[in-house]
Amino acid sequence: MTDTTTTPVDKRHHVHSLLMRESLIDKHVMAATESPVVRMLPNVHVVKVGGRSILDAGKAVTYPVVDAIAGLLKTEKLILGVGGGVRSRHVFSIGLDLGLPTGVLAQISVADALGNAHILGTLLSPYGVVAIPPEIFGHLLPLFIHSAPGVIFNGVPPYSLWEHPPAVGRIPPHRTDAGCLILGECFGCKSVTLVKDVDGLYDEDPLQNPKATFIDSIGARELKRRKLKTLPFDEVLPDVLLNARLVTQFQVVNGRDPDRIAAAVRGEHAGTIVYAD
Repeated sequence: MTDTTTTPVDKRHHVHSLLMRESLIDKHVMAATESPVVRMLPNVHVVKVGGRSILDAGKAVTYPVVDAIAGLLKTEKLILGVGGGVRSRHVFSIGLDLGLPTGVLAQISVADALGNAHILGTLLSPYGVVAIPPEIFGHLLPLFIHSAPGVIFNGVPPYSLWEHPPAVGRIPPHRTDAGCLILGECFGCKSVTLVKDVDGLYDEDPLQNPKATFIDSIGARELKRRKLKTLPFDEVLPDVLLNARLVTQFQVVNGRDPDRIAAAVRGEHAGTIVYAD
């Protein structure tokens, strides 16, 4: 008698796999897919340089950050992400006034972040850093990172017109902070550092309230529970961190004290650490 479990009666070849006859919306099937994940770039650090907080501040703030990064490139491999800064905010204002949907706002924000990537790339080009065009960034990243001490990308995650609709308002929730964290998770990078113009996370905006309390470290769940009125990074980051498999924390440091950038990349506590808990 023919064994139809291995040899179908119609003689067609069937691929036997875990998900062959399963629904990809079944929670038990999804749980069964949990397994170890390969780290593609385990010795590379992701550093996000703020557009508004650093580059928009001009030469006096940007040049010391460039010098700090240049020093790191002597011993570390870096993936540098940048934000769009004040120009993205201007574009968002125009887009909101015109009634543009969230996906379109996400699409047009790429141009400003890419412009800042070229600016930072130009300043770091003497040290061998290259700015990679978005359309080839992901596929060729391992090649570039093994050929150069560092690379730069625009930081915007590639959701484009398919950006997730936010719970409040129309501003894209996944901006350049989120893009850098997601990139670090995808490639299994060693660390993720966000370079801002504040020492880290506070219970209130320290620029508005000088007596705001500094938060040295905090778990992502606790951060979500506290529902702080303002954050120095994309609000979606705690959710991304809680679902991550390879990145277990990120650190926010003050780029106006450039030594903190190097300290954070070396694994030191130099700002606020947000961890997956």
